[in-house]
Amino acid sequence: MTDVVVLRQKIHGLDPADYAEAIRERLPEADVALAGTPSEERELLMEATVATGFRIDPDVVAASDSLDLFVCTFAGTDHLPLDALEEAGVTVANASGVHGPNIAEQVLGYVLADVRNLRRGWAQHERGEWNHYQGGELAGSTATVVGMGPIGETIIDRFGAFDVETIGVRYTPAKGGNADDVIGFEETALLDAFARSDYLVLACPLTDTTAGLVDEEAFLTLPTDAMVVNVARGPVIDTDALVSALRGNDIRSAALDVTDPEPLPADHPLWTLENCLVTPHNAGHTPEYWNRCADILLDAADDAALDYGQSR
Repeated sequence: MTDVVVLRQKIHGLDPADYAEAIRERLPEADVALAGTPSEERELLMEATVATGFRIDPDVVAASDSLDLFVCTFAGTDHLPLDALEEAGVTVANASGVHGPNIAEQVLGYVLADVRNLRRGWAQHERGEWNHYQGGELAGSTATVVGMGPIGETIIDRFGAFDVETIGVRYTPAKGGNADDVIGFEETALLDAFARSDYLVLACPLTDTTAGLVDEEAFLTLPTDAMVVNVARGPVIDTDALVSALRGNDIRSAALDVTDPEPLPADHPLWTLENCLVTPHNAGHTPEYWNRCADILLDAADDAALDYGQSR
């Protein structure tokens, strides 16, 4: 009898067999199986108590009498057949928090490379050119982080280690958080924060509120030496307004792990701008991904009071 089935779904080029092994280490009494084919996947889902992956067929959910818990290996769950899972009485857990450390490190990598002017250093290195240039410091600067979920809070924590003043933006500012100041999405408060920001970091979900949040008005409000970092979703920024701001030196620079459109076409003007760094939506990659997912699965199983190694 199978307790946990790991679905045959790869993330960031990571082998799901390693995920299955990480789960076995944490649940030595459980029977953990890796589905290798579609037929094997369906067969295992008919007897497993827990399934984990980033998608699942609603017809299989309806057909299974054993499934109690689905642990999604993505932080978002809006792509799942939530109605079918609820109707079948299957609890859903997500991978919230799995990306906190790695994405925060990517953000700090962007910012440190920018403030220390390392792009110029790399360019000079390629040319074999010894030519002194200036760099800045993070200490004493101000960063606004939009989104205070696990990723945003980890970014804020990392900024704190560099003596950066932080402003956090969340839907319910009364909840507080680890930023020096916490505000909501009210336009006046938001633009006041933008006007104070040396760094604007977007780490929020894409919603009706955040779509197009950083528009022409925002770029006019940000200081001319500000840097914009987007590790949220591409449409949180008005791309045309960003291109204009970068071309016109309305802001100093941008670093984008997500774009609109995505993938960014080869002939898009953002590729030609020296003050813009684009990475291919890979800030979420980390060799610790499966280990963190396995920890999340263990917690979710404990919360659901599932008992492994018992005949059912």
